Amino acid sequence: MDSQSKLDSIFVSYNKILKRLKENNIKTKNNKEITHKDLRLAISTMLKKHPNCRWQSNKCRNKKYFIIDEGYLWIRYVYFQDEKSLIDADIDFFEERIKQYEKLLDLKSRNLFDKEMYVKELEEFFNRSTPTIKRSVYKMLKVDSNYRYNKDGKFVITKEGVEWLCKNCFKQKYLEILENYKMELTEKYIAAGYIYDNFFNRN
Repeated sequence: MDSQSKLDSIFVSYNKILKRLKENNIKTKNNKEITHKDLRLAISTMLKKHPNCRWQSNKCRNKKYFIIDEGYLWIRYVYFQDEKSLIDADIDFFEERIKQYEKLLDLKSRNLFDKEMYVKELEEFFNRSTPTIKRSVYKMLKVDSNYRYNKDGKFVITKEGVEWLCKNCFKQKYLEILENYKMELTEKYIAAGYIYDNFFNRN
């Protein structure tokens, strides 16, 4: 594959996305063929949820937008899937992308939850009110009471407890953590010489 063909396979036009979706028999949740309107809505949702991922180019010289292949995969496996909620599919997608980046870059898997927190700190971390945090902690303790302990008269949530809260009560925060780490890996991926949005302007 020559360099231009490689770029063409990574940066995908809207028409090419529609063609790929049709070839793979991907349809709307109403089991209808995906139209340009459906695709534009999917891309709008993608950009709103994940602007930091840089999955869409600026308008290129041919006055068209292009979507990076990773963005196409999000559209296919997150937006147009119907087996899970959008947030759960989104989380699964980022977890899988992280595994792939770590494998490709030969990096050890990172522990994303390496800090204990006082209960009061959770309010700022999750940007939630005191009653919401208390209800969530109560739910957590019913699963494992060891996720919280007393230190000098103040309750502390263990690293494992913070992880449980993220994954079960505050999934949007968990998704944010995953996305930030994914983009950290993406920068290493680019630095290693791989193609991401650093070639968008060549279309």
